[in-house]
Amino acid sequence: MNSVLTVILAGGKGSRLDPLTRDRSKPAVPFGGCFRIIDFVLSNCINSGLRRILVVTQYKAASLERHIENGWHFLSMELGEFIRVRPPEQRVDENWYQGTADALYQNIYAIEQQRPSHVLILSGDHIYRMNYSGYVHDHIQSDADCTIACLPVPRQEGRRFGVMQADDSGRILSFREKPDNPDPMFGDQSRCLASMGIYVFRTEFLFERLCEDANKPGSHRDFGKDIIPSIIDEHVVRAWPFVDAITGDSAYWKDVGTIDSYYEASMDLISVHPKLNLYDPGWPFRSAQPPFPPPKFVFNDDTRGLPRVGRATDSMVCAGSVISGGMVDRCIVGPCVRVNSYAEVKDSILYRDVNIGRYCRIRRAIIDQGAQIPENTRIGYSAEEDRANDLTISDSGIVIVPRNARFHRPGTSAPISQPQVLRHESRVVRRIPTNSQDQ
Repeated sequence: MNSVLTVILAGGKGSRLDPLTRDRSKPAVPFGGCFRIIDFVLSNCINSGLRRILVVTQYKAASLERHIENGWHFLSMELGEFIRVRPPEQRVDENWYQGTADALYQNIYAIEQQRPSHVLILSGDHIYRMNYSGYVHDHIQSDADCTIACLPVPRQEGRRFGVMQADDSGRILSFREKPDNPDPMFGDQSRCLASMGIYVFRTEFLFERLCEDANKPGSHRDFGKDIIPSIIDEHVVRAWPFVDAITGDSAYWKDVGTIDSYYEASMDLISVHPKLNLYDPGWPFRSAQPPFPPPKFVFNDDTRGLPRVGRATDSMVCAGSVISGGMVDRCIVGPCVRVNSYAEVKDSILYRDVNIGRYCRIRRAIIDQGAQIPENTRIGYSAEEDRANDLTISDSGIVIVPRNARFHRPGTSAPISQPQVLRHESRVVRRIPTNSQDQ
């Protein structure tokens, strides 16, 4: 794998994840308590023996760059190993990246310096476990120009992806980006082959296609819309299905591009038998791990006629957190969170440094980093009340409290994250600046 260079595209805005992406790019969004989304693709690379990695960034990249610097600095430059962040340089022209292909085109010089025989292109905003070595070896042995990783999905879901048809040998015969009527798989009319946005190219062939596309009028400068459809007729382009090696079914892969899909993927982690196992020592998921103490659970009494129990059930609780007389059920609790006495938090995701006040009742919520929830606050019990308090609510009813939110007074819910003063229902709400140290 030393002749393979990995390029991770990590510049997505993640606008459908707002407000979680107001201060960070999509790959930098926390996931699973102590991880960021990008940690999953980076861990896959390291576990697959791929240790020459370029991370191409663009929007709101400061948090992502800091996370990679803090958590992914263990590779040896002396052995030719590296993870390098590549911000936009506008070396080719004055435009920012116009598409996925343009992001590679504007980094041709950086890729060329490494002299790879093949380039593996990954997306930094998906959740899955995959050994890329088998995929790359299959591509090299087939002598293909390009191989696309794909996933069998129900046809109705194919509208969200690039959809391909392949023959028995794996050669792709057609490719359409987000079609209204996806073409079915041969032999299975209920499913189609969806592109995972993962490609491996012969380097010389990739450079030729990128330069050709850059000079083509009207191109979107995108792999799915332009590059792939233009090469399948005259070149060897193969499909590589990502399936479970034991069952043959589609392997676990989640595009967490919306609040609801992000929430669902997060809740997958706390099931009794999660499809993505974070506890497998044979496939460790790495991240930046600050030296926090173990989580603590305190109080177990009923002296005031109310249960005062520090308890978490069916949940993941990260280091540094204190469940101080509150009850947590089916939650992901990030680092250094405090849940105070008589509070009840259910089916929720709490980011780092969140403080839940006494007697709070919270359910089906995502509470971003640093939010301070005052006592007696209710979140997730009344959509009308949550909207009146300026909280974002997803299509399925997930309530999002923005980062560093403060509330005007106990019993009101007016989360604030912008550096300005607003008047809200006859009360003054102070909006504080975002803390620049997004951990």
